[in-house]
Amino acid sequence: MNFNPSQPFAIAITRIFGAAAPIAVKKIRSNPAIIKMLQDFNFDQTEHPPQDFDIIYACAVIKYDQSKTEDQWNDSDILAELFLKDVIKKAFDKSFYKKDNQIFKTSLNEIFEWTDKEKELGWNTLGEKIKELNIDLDQELEEFKNIFIDLVKLSGKPLEILGHQKIEEIGKDTKEIKEILNKLIAPQDKQTISYPYPPEFQSLIEEKIQSFCGRKFVFTAFANFINTNKKGYFTVIGDAGMGKSTIAAKYVFEHKTICYFNNLQENRNSPELFLESIRKQLINRYQLENVETADLSTLLTEATAKLSTNKKLIIVVDALDEVNQEAGGENILYLPKTLPDNVYFFLTRRPYDKERLLTEVKKESLDLTDDKYNQENQHDIQEYIRFCLKNDPEHKDRLQNWIENKNITPDAFVNELATKSENNFMYLRYVLPAIAEGKYNDLKLTQLPQGLKDYYQTHWERMRMDDDAQKMKIIILLILVEIGQPISCEDIEDIVQDKNIDVEKILNDWIEYLRPQTIYEDTCYSIYHASFLDFLTAKREVKRTRKLFEDVNQRIVAYLERVEDENETN
Repeated sequence: MNFNPSQPFAIAITRIFGAAAPIAVKKIRSNPAIIKMLQDFNFDQTEHPPQDFDIIYACAVIKYDQSKTEDQWNDSDILAELFLKDVIKKAFDKSFYKKDNQIFKTSLNEIFEWTDKEKELGWNTLGEKIKELNIDLDQELEEFKNIFIDLVKLSGKPLEILGHQKIEEIGKDTKEIKEILNKLIAPQDKQTISYPYPPEFQSLIEEKIQSFCGRKFVFTAFANFINTNKKGYFTVIGDAGMGKSTIAAKYVFEHKTICYFNNLQENRNSPELFLESIRKQLINRYQLENVETADLSTLLTEATAKLSTNKKLIIVVDALDEVNQEAGGENILYLPKTLPDNVYFFLTRRPYDKERLLTEVKKESLDLTDDKYNQENQHDIQEYIRFCLKNDPEHKDRLQNWIENKNITPDAFVNELATKSENNFMYLRYVLPAIAEGKYNDLKLTQLPQGLKDYYQTHWERMRMDDDAQKMKIIILLILVEIGQPISCEDIEDIVQDKNIDVEKILNDWIEYLRPQTIYEDTCYSIYHASFLDFLTAKREVKRTRKLFEDVNQRIVAYLERVEDENETN
């Protein structure tokens, strides 16, 4: 990474550590390198610090964090993370120069009330944490301000002219500064900071959290679980489309936990792949040695031996229902029946009949479909709809126009669509863009599809998929179902064996239900969501499409035989 000597120190922290800047703050507290850093930046009490607002501000955050006692660390972690936010630094800068703390407090209130900051990932959770801890912001801001003022005084600039003079550049050797920053992070955490989650899950996590809303009750339940149990398994259960993967992704994003996301369509759903990924993550994070072939129980034992006091090891595993594992007496993914202390699994799955996780430790589940969560689910669904109406850059204007043209109020739209969704976020993911694109201009609000299954069926009928002329379109979709892994247009063409069919055009007609991805320079396609896979699979029970399933399987067998013959020839 290139490092600019004029780059403000606080920004430098973010640039070098990225999303892990809060982790850097936590590590600073227990690392003697902080003392050397302060001295290197002339922050010794007997000397003068550099005359640069950003450096002074960053070190004020560090000194504030250091000033807390051990029992205050939880609060100071949160507030230090808050103070390192660029928008907060700018608000403090402005209020400080004008000698008006109210500017800073107003900025904080706007953030916690979800105004313009709704688009910024993580703000809602940060604000909720501060509210939950009942932190006295006035007191903490006053304390932070006093630390900052003390450092400014040491800089040699009078307070009354600080905001009106040109800020000097850092003027430190870039290599030395970068080395100091790197020392702030313990060696075992470098992998976590550089790669907060495995690269194969990065795009999924970032996509899932883009418009995340609500689910506070789920995170609160899990927090209560880990705070009242020494170890255990916590499982979120819900139907397809209720946001289980998004919940998992949000937790991983916020807490940088070890994680694994099973995916049936991408064949990333075996116990072997799961163990391989978790092993690699644990080795990198905790610098484990001689465990390249160790089982999960051994890995967890070795990792917990490296945990700092009061720290927990949390592993998030999504979509247990998609795991490809023969039924038997073993746990799903061969998860251990016992766990070391301070180890917790956060699991998600759809409902299934037979329990596949037998343990000797505490386990708890939260079923999103339980009637007792109806109010919370409705609240989160409505919040998501309102978020899209106000903030979705692609669809918000056309959604608002649709509402106006139908002579309905935004509240009526939100309430009716929330009811139509049956608490299913995937329904909204499809229906809101469809409304914006004019696909439902001929329908009243009350005539929109009821629930996700009805939505899929309505779309199927609107595409006239039951007409004989659409036979090849159905065959191509069923190929995606039966092949069970990402496949290129070229391979689909080889299966279909019909040069008159434009496979790519047909796939583009259904692109919102598919996941395109590049594999070895080819664009490959798979079913985006399990709910649509369920819908297509259910067509096997319909007489007409049952015959098409048989046709598709015959074509696939013939294709595989041709490939095998070609391989033998070559």
